[in-house]
Amino acid sequence: MARKARVEFPGAVYHVLDRGDRREPIFRDDEDRRRFLATVGEVCARTGWRMHAFVLMGNHYHFMLETPEPNLVAGMRWFQTTWTVRFNRRHRLSGHLFQGRYKAVVVEAAGYWGALSDYIHLNPVRARMVGLGDRLFDYRWSSYPLYCARAARPAWFEPQKVLGELGLEDDVAGRRHYARRMRQRAEEELGGLKKGDERKLAVALLIRRRTAVPSRWIAEALHLGHVSRLTHAAQSSKPRTWTMKLESHLP
Repeated sequence: MARKARVEFPGAVYHVLDRGDRREPIFRDDEDRRRFLATVGEVCARTGWRMHAFVLMGNHYHFMLETPEPNLVAGMRWFQTTWTVRFNRRHRLSGHLFQGRYKAVVVEAAGYWGALSDYIHLNPVRARMVGLGDRLFDYRWSSYPLYCARAARPAWFEPQKVLGELGLEDDVAGRRHYARRMRQRAEEELGGLKKGDERKLAVALLIRRRTAVPSRWIAEALHLGHVSRLTHAAQSSKPRTWTMKLESHLP
């Protein structure tokens, strides 16, 4: 069956995603990640692309990019081929790096930009690469730090449209508001975690330790299931470690 043709038109905005072949890493270390972003800069310079959000994970990446010219296919062909050659040369490998055809979904409504950038930036939280006691800002391999600080922004990165959709200016006040908003979004991720997730249990233990709220109420509020799960968490090392880390950030 023939592949569907890519949708290309001037000013198109896409959510682009691809994974490593057999879900293997497409970056092995921070030097790979730096070189990958340098390659992103090169393809943006060649094509005129504007990057509005990105994140590099272990075996995949996400882009939210805009193409002023209808050149997604040509640009992605150059980008994926070039990165494969550079990765293989550095690690003395050969063959495919990516699992196949990248995904590119057209973002048709401007009102979706904020939601998509949130989704992209929260990937490290969902993958447990950033814990509840950590700052999302400290994850260097996404565009989130570039939203929060103007220094060291590459020429190909543009946060203004997403900030504008959220009613924020690209100034100190706007960037601080964006950071607070993203912290709240990261905390909201708790609601979607599994009942036995250590992070959710750590929050439950912290509430029980610092308040007089009944354990049954905590279990219901955090969707832990049976109240006995909270008792078991208190006897487990991982949730206790998370709790101590959270508590170290509190007065």
